[in-house]
Order: sequence, then structure tokens, then C-alpha cells
Amino acid sequence: CLFPGVCGGEFSILRSPQSVAFRDGSWPIPGERIPDVAALTMGFSVEEDLPWPGLGVGDLFHRPQATVLVTVKGVDKLPVKGFSYPIENAVPFSLDSVANAIHTLFSEETPVVLQLAPSEERVYMVGKANAVFEDLSVTLRQLRNRLFQDSSILSSLPLNSLSRNNEVDLLFLSELQVLHDIASLLSRHKHLAKDHSPDLYSLELSGLEEVGKRYGEDSQQFKDASQILVDSLQKFADEMFNLYGGNAVVEVVAVKEFNSPLSRKTRSILQASQSKNDNPYNLAYPYNYDYSVIFNIVLWMMIGLALAVIVISYNLWNMDPGYDSIIYRMTNQKIRMD
Repeated sequence: CLFPGVCGGEFSILRSPQSVAFRDGSWPIPGERIPDVAALTMGFSVEEDLPWPGLGVGDLFHRPQATVLVTVKGVDKLPVKGFSYPIENAVPFSLDSVANAIHTLFSEETPVVLQLAPSEERVYMVGKANAVFEDLSVTLRQLRNRLFQDSSILSSLPLNSLSRNNEVDLLFLSELQVLHDIASLLSRHKHLAKDHSPDLYSLELSGLEEVGKRYGEDSQQFKDASQILVDSLQKFADEMFNLYGGNAVVEVVAVKEFNSPLSRKTRSILQASQSKNDNPYNLAYPYNYDYSVIFNIVLWMMIGLALAVIVISYNLWNMDPGYDSIIYRMTNQKIRMD
């Protein structure tokens, strides 16, 4: 009964391979730990343990080849198929840590790292696969022009109460066009889905939120837009899942509004070094979660080297000259004959 007071969204798993074990339940997931769920499903390590029962261990030797995360703003939940979990403390998040891990470990290959927010004209692409998505419409003008082309989704979607002449409706439809174009581009370059490097897609859709502000959440336009969005997301999830041969995780985060704005931590390259006056109490550095790993590696390596030196020195000290090389024995025999 406390969930409605602390939870402000829903985290849904539309498609996932058998190697990733999601459990059916209503366990709330902290909003700031959603990137950790994406990292763990892809086989990457996280700084802090994730005590969330919704994600099991799964198959450690078969990790998914792609993670697709779609964030929908303006609604608390969507009636999609799959496992759904309430979000506790819906704060803004980003998958920059997962993108950096992919770029660091697979920089010599062709990973697809695409983070896109069409309404804000914000796009982030990393890796050698960028050339494939150069034709993807990202600005509002490009999206508007793309909608009125012959191969757009306007010819196949049932608009119902939505209008082609309203800017808010066109913004919502243009985001669905981006989903269609991503799957279409990937289907023409299937080698990107069959390589050994994992791929990451992070999309943020706010067109439904604008429809709700323009017409109201009880309007027919908002209901039609919600149903069109659910159908488009399900189709997009099936297409991406099939393109990766059933080895992809497709997730949806539905949140009405975030509790706080997203702030990215930056550091200037001209930042002055820390002086003694900045640390008057001589406090220790923050604990590094890799400390125990490094300590065990150094400790057992030093113990092994010390034991090896002791054993080798003992055997050299007690070596019997009679069992030395044939040169020594022949020389010794020659000395005895002389």
C-alpha cells in the first residue's frame, strides 16, 4: 500500500533472451539503479551490489548482444507485454557508464552505441558503426520532412483523432518514425547485429507528454496516442529482438515526470590540484571497490614468489655434485686419471 506514495513509474521488460533471468514480481527498482541493471545484463561489473530480486544470475557464459532501453515520459505505466516493476524514486538517469565500458572494451570492433532524444535534438553516437546511422533524422526539421516522405509511418499508422497539421501530433509521430528508421537501418546492415561486440540503444521519447499537455490526459487524442505508442513499442521490440537472433534485451521505462533534473558531473582540465588546505583533517581517500581485488592479487603473488625463492634456494644449497652435468663428471674423471 506504500508503493503508490514512493513509486512514480514503471520499468518493463518487453523481450529478453533465456540467458537473462528476470523474475515475475512487483519488486520496486530504484530509479538510479536502472543503468546498473542494463550493465549487469550485458555482463559488465558495477561499483555497488544490486540487491534487487527481479534480476537473477542467468547464464554467465552467454550475454545478450544488445540492450535497447526506451524511456517514455508523460505516463506512469504502459500496458505492454512482459515483466513490469514499479520504479522507486524516479530520478533522471543515463547509460553513459555502459556506453563508456563498451567503447573501452570493444573500441577496435564495430559496436553500436546510440543515445537519442528526438524532441531535444540530443544525439550521442560512439564507435565505428556511426556511418550506418548518419542518415538517421535527429533534428526537428529533419523529422518533420521524414514524416511526409513516401516511406514514412503515416501511411500505415491509424491516426484516429490525431492530426497531421498539429505540431504536437507531428512531434509524437516523428519519435515513432525514429523507432522505425533504427530498425530499418539495422535490417540493411545486419552484420552489425552479428559481430562479437555488444550494442546499446537508449532512446528518450517525450512526445506523449506533449500530447497530454496539449489535449489533457483524459482526451481521446491522448488515449489514441498511448495505444499507438504501445503498439509501436511492441513492434519495435519484436523487430530488434529478431534482428539480433533472439539475443537482445528490450526495456521500457515509463515515468510521468522525474523528481529532479538530470545533471551531468564534469571536471575542468584546468582544475587546480588539491592542496593541504582543502583537506585540513587529513582524511583518507574514498574507498575504492577494486581495492580488495588488487590487494588479493598483490598479496598472493608475493607469497607465491617468496615460496618459489625459498624452494629454489633450498634445492641449490643441498645439490649433490655427483648428479651435476656430464661435463662436470668427465672433468672430474680426467682429474682423477691425471
